[in-house]
Amino acid sequence: MKSTFLLATLASALFSLVASAESTPRPNIILVMTDDQGWGQVGYYDHPVLETPNLDAMAANGLRFDRFYAGASNCSPTRATVLTGRSNDRCGVFDHGYPLRLQEKTIAQALRDEGYSTGHFGKWHLNGLRGPGAPILADDTHHPGAFGFDTWLSATNYFDMDPLLSRGGKIEDHDGDSSEVAIAEALKFIEEQSKSDDPFFVVVWFGTPHDPMIASEEDRAPFADLPEHSQHQHGELVAMDRSIGALRQGLRDLDIANNTLFWFNSDNGGLSKIEPDSVGGLRGSKNTMFEGGLRVPCVVEWPAVIKPRVTEFPAGTIDIFPTLADVAGLPNSAAPHDLDGISLKPLFTEDLKERAKPLPFRHRDRGVIIDNQFKFISQDGTEELYDLVADPAETTDLSAQHPEVLARLKLNYETFNASVENSVAGKDYPSGTVDPQPERRFWTEDKAYEPYFDDWKDRPEYKSRLNPSKKSKSKSS
Repeated sequence: MKSTFLLATLASALFSLVASAESTPRPNIILVMTDDQGWGQVGYYDHPVLETPNLDAMAANGLRFDRFYAGASNCSPTRATVLTGRSNDRCGVFDHGYPLRLQEKTIAQALRDEGYSTGHFGKWHLNGLRGPGAPILADDTHHPGAFGFDTWLSATNYFDMDPLLSRGGKIEDHDGDSSEVAIAEALKFIEEQSKSDDPFFVVVWFGTPHDPMIASEEDRAPFADLPEHSQHQHGELVAMDRSIGALRQGLRDLDIANNTLFWFNSDNGGLSKIEPDSVGGLRGSKNTMFEGGLRVPCVVEWPAVIKPRVTEFPAGTIDIFPTLADVAGLPNSAAPHDLDGISLKPLFTEDLKERAKPLPFRHRDRGVIIDNQFKFISQDGTEELYDLVADPAETTDLSAQHPEVLARLKLNYETFNASVENSVAGKDYPSGTVDPQPERRFWTEDKAYEPYFDDWKDRPEYKSRLNPSKKSKSKSS
């Protein structure tokens, strides 16, 4: 009799656990990424002049990553790693302005296939077009919709004050700071989707604080003692931080903040000519493979799951796809190609110290492997080794002191590099080849944009490109 009662009790408890798990709603997911914000450009790292109260509040309420890495040292490559969980070179995004292959499957497509509503707001830069951000045309083969975003209000690249954006291919002129415009539009989408039982996936990619920088007089006023260029960049970051506050408040007002996973990070290291130092004392800056070019600020807030704390666990944008797939309970088929990242879901509830799978990087013929405390760099015909725990500023090459570590990480990189070469050739696609890709080009050289030149030639962001007397081809991303 007792055994029968015990079995019934256990069965009832098991049923309750299963029912509880099945009734737990999948989280809403928001990814927000800045453009050229350095690791040190946040208040919670005691920046000497910049205050970011909203990011500080987010960090105090979430999981703050002190060793978080962009997928590459400039923008389009990192964006490819966010969407695919794969090294940028695997996807054909070798540098800024290269298009993402349609043969890749993105996290937006994977989540949409499982019932998520998807929206992209802001900078795209994965359709092969360079130059300051222009509205994405409806017949662009590589617009956000082609990669899983059912709703999109986007620009080809960085965008600034009073931006021109494209809503699903329809050009719109917006007023105000670019970050606040993007967040306001994202909140409209979020509010509408919150009325549904289905979760949403929202990506907001700011144009801030990418050069050229245009901040309002009010936002740049606290930095009057700095050079003008730095005044504007810090002013843009002030407005960006304010928009983060608006987003967090909006989620609370809609009563959905508790089960919304909100992930914030930058797309690459900070700029070298900004005062004060944008990278918090790290070595290097954007476009370098040193910490100042790869390490970026990052906070993940999910009140229902994450207890506030700081982690030194090394992680990066390459981990976003596998993490979100794990969190949303996506099937293994959601990632048809090998992923380079890992799921960080266990880190949301446990204080993990050691990463089992190293972080790999390949960008502009340079390679990096980060294996917990050690970092291997191969560039310009040289190989270097640094202890990032003891020497985060990478002042001392330890190759001679630790030849066995150097040899191990070199072999790790060579194995990774060989696998990337197979991907570059298309060997991990069913066809075994790479489909034809759009040419990497400036949109000012694209005939599809010529009808707009006269209307846009006096806009401050386009003047130097469309005014014949001032035309230039910037190397900026």
